[in-house]
Amino acid sequence: MTERSLVLVKPDAFARGLTGEVLRRIEGKGYTLVALKVLTPERDLLAQHYAEHEGKGFYGELLDFMSSGPVTAIVIEGVRCIEGFRSLAGKTDPTAAAPGSIRGDFGRDWGNGPTENIVHGSDSPESAVREIGIWFPDLG
Repeated sequence: MTERSLVLVKPDAFARGLTGEVLRRIEGKGYTLVALKVLTPERDLLAQHYAEHEGKGFYGELLDFMSSGPVTAIVIEGVRCIEGFRSLAGKTDPTAAAPGSIRGDFGRDWGNGPTENIVHGSDSPESAVREIGIWFPDLG
């Protein structure tokens, strides 16, 4: 079943010049790039994206980090691409992420919390629809 997912190359990865490597791995896996844009996200967009985390202790820190610099927002498409990209990305904690995964190869604990973990990928078809609608309203 073909599906779509939102992928974000976060400010830490963008600043380190890793967008091309993330795209190479996505395309190498055989997924199609449907849409791509580079932007420094406004807090209101991020508040929509991370609405389920509002009120949690890390929420403000997360919005600060994600609005700290450019992000590459990507819509990918392919059979089971949500599950596939999450496997490519690796565990959320970059220290625990397996070598060979994006986070395992390029992420590390910088002492700033787990939010600086290179990439985001939608975690379900429902989340993907919601997230794509926020970042790419013309595709929603």
